[in-house]
Amino acid sequence: MAFDFKKEYKEFYLPKNRPEIVTVPRANYIAVRGQGDPNAEGGAYQQAIGVLYALAYTLKMSYKTDYRIQGFYDYVVPPLEGFWRQEGVEGIDYGNKAAFQWTSVIRLPDFVTEKDLAWAVETTEKKKKLDCSAAAFLTVDEGLCVQILHLGPFDEEPASVALMDAYIRERGYVNDLSEQRQHHEIYLSDARKVEPARWKTVIRHPIRKE
Repeated sequence: MAFDFKKEYKEFYLPKNRPEIVTVPRANYIAVRGQGDPNAEGGAYQQAIGVLYALAYTLKMSYKTDYRIQGFYDYVVPPLEGFWRQEGVEGIDYGNKAAFQWTSVIRLPDFVTEKDLAWAVETTEKKKKLDCSAAAFLTVDEGLCVQILHLGPFDEEPASVALMDAYIRERGYVNDLSEQRQHHEIYLSDARKVEPARWKTVIRHPIRKE
């Protein structure tokens, strides 16, 4: 049976819709960085997602090629994730999407190395005629965080963030958002197929003791 990150690491991918504090271990990702409104039709963000999924599936299906990844085992491609920030803003201003600086990512199994990703970039560019030069290998060590499962449209996220903020204050923590530690979202729903009222998004913020 294929390894499924959501099932094996339920505490990080399938939290409850109430705040909780977790310590998130180091993880590797395929990453594409950019800026601007993610809703712009055909914009940089939409293009980045196309690159991420193309590379993710090239790696997943590598066993059907002559290329061998050491330690490879079958796995389900993890969900799309994103790290978000805005210059000069603590947290996120949902009313100013044009100011977003984002890093769109898909998690990699631990056996995938930078060398393997470089192979996937070269292979995908040749086979799909897709420019993947913006993709990078990224390691993130999130550490201590608060998270919640948000149900509904992205523009309604401030209500869930407010619950997280109140939860950590009561326990002697504060947000630790910075250029290095960013607002993190994991998208559990396909926005193209599911109505916004039913979208499921994990929201995660780094925290520290006050």
